[in-house]
Amino acid sequence: MTTLAHEIFDFYTRPGAMTSAGAHAPRFDELPSDVASLVRVVQGLLLHQHWAQAYGVELSDERRGEPHLRPADRMLERLLAHDGRPLSAARPPGARLVGNCRHFTVLLVALLRAKGVPARARCGFAGYFSPGSFMDHWVAEHWNAAEARWVLVDAQLDDVQRAALNPDFDALDVPRDRFVVAGDAWARCRAGEADPSTFGFLDEHGYWFIDGNIVRDAAALNNMEMLPWDCWGGMSRPNEPHGDERFALFDRLAALTRSPDASFAELRHRYESDERLRVPPTVFNAVLDRPDPV
Repeated sequence: MTTLAHEIFDFYTRPGAMTSAGAHAPRFDELPSDVASLVRVVQGLLLHQHWAQAYGVELSDERRGEPHLRPADRMLERLLAHDGRPLSAARPPGARLVGNCRHFTVLLVALLRAKGVPARARCGFAGYFSPGSFMDHWVAEHWNAAEARWVLVDAQLDDVQRAALNPDFDALDVPRDRFVVAGDAWARCRAGEADPSTFGFLDEHGYWFIDGNIVRDAAALNNMEMLPWDCWGGMSRPNEPHGDERFALFDRLAALTRSPDASFAELRHRYESDERLRVPPTVFNAVLDRPDPV
C-alpha cells in the first residue's frame, strides 16, 4: 500500500464530527462487521421521514424534528430514548429514529468505520425514485478490499422500499449511473450530456441545486456530513445564474470530488483554506429558515 493510500484509508476509518458515536461507541462492539448485516441494523433503527406512511406511522410534529439532528451521537441518544435495547434489535417502525437518506448514510458510515472499514458519505442524485429524473440523495461508499474498489451502498432501500420501487440493481452495490455523485452530475450537464433541470428535488432543480450538492459532497469527503438542506459559503441561491467565475469554481470542485482519491491532497487543502467550502460554526437551515449552530 502506498503512503497516500494508507493516509486516505486512515482518514476514512477515523470517526469525524458527524460520525462519532461518542459515549454510545461501546454499543457498536456487539454488532457484526460485514456490510450487509450492518445495513440491516441501520434499517432496523431508522425510519425515513417521507416514507413513514408506508410503514403505517403517522409522525407527530415533535418526531418531524428528528431529521434536523446532525451528529451520530445525538442521533443515537434520541433513538435510545425511544427504545433502549441493544442496537442489534430491530425496532418497530414507530420506535425508530426519524431521518432521511443522509441519516441512513451517516449511521452506516459510523458503523463501518467502527469496524475498521474505510467508508465515506456521498452526496448526489439517484435515478431510481422518479422516472426521468435524478433526485437529491445520499449513499455510503466503502472500500471493498477484496475487489480493490469503492462500492456505493444505499442503506435506505429496505424490503418495503424495494417492493415499491423495484430497482434493477443490488442496493449493496449501486451502479454509478444510477446514483450520480454531484460532481459527475455537474460535469455531465456542462458537457451537454445531461439536462440540469432533471437534477434536484420536487420543484427545485438546476445548476444552483447541483452546485449546492457539490459543496455538501466536498464537505462529506472532508468528514463533515451536513444535512441536505444546510447552506453555507459558496453555494448558489435558488435559481441564481452562474457567471464565468462561478462556473470555474464548480468545474474545478466537481473534478476534485469526482476523483477524490487522486485529488485527495488538493481536496483537503481547498476545503480547509477556502471559506466558500469549509463548514462554518453556523449554517443556514433552509427547511427551518433560520441559522443553525453546527
